[in-house]
Amino acid sequence: MAQLATIQDIAQFADSEVTLRGWLYNKTDKGRLKFLQIRDGTGIVQGVVFQKDVSAACFENAERLTQESALVVTGTVRQDDRAPGGYELGISDIEIVQIAEEYPITPKEHGIEFLMENRHLWLRSSQQWAIMRVRATVIRAIRDWLDDHGFMLVDAPILTPSSCEGTTTLFETEYFGEKAYLTQSGQLYNEATCAAFGKVYCFGPTFRAEKSKTRRHLIEFWMVEPEIAYATLDDIMDVEEQFVSYIVGRCLEERAEELKTLERDTQPLETIQPPFARISYNDAIALLDKSDDPLPWGEDFGAPHETHVASQFDKPVFVHRYPAQCKAFYMEADPDDPRLSLSVDLLAPEGYGEIIGGGQRTASLELLEQRLREHNLPREPFAWYLDMRRYGSVPHAGFGLGVERTVTWICGIHHIRETIAFPRTLGRIYP
Repeated sequence: MAQLATIQDIAQFADSEVTLRGWLYNKTDKGRLKFLQIRDGTGIVQGVVFQKDVSAACFENAERLTQESALVVTGTVRQDDRAPGGYELGISDIEIVQIAEEYPITPKEHGIEFLMENRHLWLRSSQQWAIMRVRATVIRAIRDWLDDHGFMLVDAPILTPSSCEGTTTLFETEYFGEKAYLTQSGQLYNEATCAAFGKVYCFGPTFRAEKSKTRRHLIEFWMVEPEIAYATLDDIMDVEEQFVSYIVGRCLEERAEELKTLERDTQPLETIQPPFARISYNDAIALLDKSDDPLPWGEDFGAPHETHVASQFDKPVFVHRYPAQCKAFYMEADPDDPRLSLSVDLLAPEGYGEIIGGGQRTASLELLEQRLREHNLPREPFAWYLDMRRYGSVPHAGFGLGVERTVTWICGIHHIRETIAFPRTLGRIYP
């Protein structure tokens, strides 16, 4: 009797009869011989239907199948080095669950707008499937590392009464007669929970109403944000390089086939181990002064500046101590130069830019109140946040890692929109 199997485990069933449930990915017709590419969500395998070896009904079903038709096939697993994945299925029976209509996404090349309009179907293609599987491993690795290193997950709200990163990129909504906003970050709430639990993280969607069409930006994206009480800027950089190295290592270990499907050169990823280079903002500005795109002191980096600085290194690089004027109000001041903040960005190599932003938070009530005034932020919505500096304020630090940017880098793909199942970009909220 045939055993129910999945394609990812098919090697365990060599020379055995199995049943697979899935869809027809593609078909090659050689007259009395038909090659069926079958996918089941875990992988793709080649099935072979030879007219003389099957019933007339089975062969007729093979002829009727169209791209993305749903089917249940039974056959014998055979090792064959010529077949994709090294195994093929000698099919003996085909049950048609549904004959698909003419499928809009064909092997020919399609424009990106057409593919995004059909994102619900594009996800079935081999490259998009591979990216989503890498993303799933990235997320699992994130949780595993944090959980195994003493961090506690504490969820932060999605609806908030105030901004975190800046008022110009807020999505405003109405909350029973009051203004509310979709969260830009859970960080402020993390600062409260780390005072209760020591080491915490939140993980969820965040929203930025940025009118940006760059390949590095999404309107809705996922971010993991760890926060640690009694931590300094140096402490948090130590955590980041261990954390990122572990995530990359897990993807290399578990998603080698998917990275091969994406034609990702994994050699640069294999070097990702601590330590990472650490340079100051001032040193980075000096590097940019020698480039074709210098940056005035005091301004934050744009994508070209991040790319140039990171190109000087073969691993991610920390850029720390940005000017306070270009970072968020809550950053701690550098005791050696109050113009600077104890902030840090981690820039990925190969032109992928910032994947982490973070730093040490100010522990001083007086400085925090001063920063709110300097950033023209109202005091009332932040009253609870100021409160934390009155009751056991300690040095603390944290960071936010963008899942989609990290997946873009690990997969080696050009645009961030392919790293989330249903991307939200400027001008696109469908499907």
